[in-house]
Amino acid sequence: MKKLFLIIGAPGSGKTTDAQLIAEHNDNITHYSTGDMFRAEVASNSKRGKEIEQYISKGDLVPIDIVIQTIVSAIKNAPTDVVVIDGYPRSVEQMNELDRYLLHENSVELIYVIEVHVGEDVARDRVLGRARGADDNNEVFDNRMQVYIKPLNEIEQFYKSKNILKIINGERTIEEIVGEMEAFIKSHI
Repeated sequence: MKKLFLIIGAPGSGKTTDAQLIAEHNDNITHYSTGDMFRAEVASNSKRGKEIEQYISKGDLVPIDIVIQTIVSAIKNAPTDVVVIDGYPRSVEQMNELDRYLLHENSVELIYVIEVHVGEDVARDRVLGRARGADDNNEVFDNRMQVYIKPLNEIEQFYKSKNILKIINGERTIEEIVGEMEAFIKSHI
């Protein structure tokens, strides 16, 4: 059975870097970033990639059917039994869709959702400081932040009710954050 950990956090929270480092330290953990999966699809210039680009270039959410297809395929094809996906869910619809999927899927179990919490000012400084692409500017950041914040309370409450939400302070050093997150994941696999 695949053990799934989801890592959520504001744009610039460090969730992708944290998850990458944990996977690098542990041969039995595979990491996928929804953002990286989408960027790779866009770079491939496929029909799906062009469709995805229309959404991410504005900071909007990619449609649920494309997201679920991408994620489910990644989990099932992962080379390890422990899979960490960051950047998902980003909406109540995505959360509910994954929950529905997992109800009927015997080969994947959602173990925990880990939220990397950072304040908006820290997130903005990090995103605008790294400026990876055309989507890293104030206007797009503001939209991405609102897209993240709007459903957050409902997402937190849903996973709290299942007793599988862990909130980690993301305003510390990478070593401290990764250390806490890695120890937490290892204690639950």
